[in-house]
Amino acid sequence: MKNVLIVLFVCLSLVSCQQKITPADIEKLNGYWEIEKVSFEEGDDKEYKMNENFDYFKIADNKGIRRKVRPQFNGTFLFNEDFENVKVRFENEHVYLDYSTAYANWTEELVEISDENMVIKNDQNKEYEYKKAGPINLLGDGKETK
Repeated sequence: MKNVLIVLFVCLSLVSCQQKITPADIEKLNGYWEIEKVSFEEGDDKEYKMNENFDYFKIADNKGIRRKVRPQFNGTFLFNEDFENVKVRFENEHVYLDYSTAYANWTEELVEISDENMVIKNDQNKEYEYKKAGPINLLGDGKETK
């Protein structure tokens, strides 16, 4: 009986620690995000030491875009004209990001968001852990990056 109570307490602690995302938190999505780790439902994790591409979000009034960008050594980003439309949806204590392009529609759940970290879960229960990223200037040319 004692073991059951301990397990119940641990489960309740984990559930109560989950962040409740508010509409004010959505502004934190804006900017550049780099994937640090992907957690798979089977329990395996894949860690990323370095990424060639970042995700760039620009959201206002619960709609906007997500675009893949490539950081350059001088602090700028390369991007093409491709992007996904994003709508933020609050439903039953969850926050969803509904994406659409000319070719497909899909949804991901925004599990966690802070100024520096974000977790998104897709329909295959893969969790993508992101860290906030910014321009990288490795040239040391003294120019300010944007």
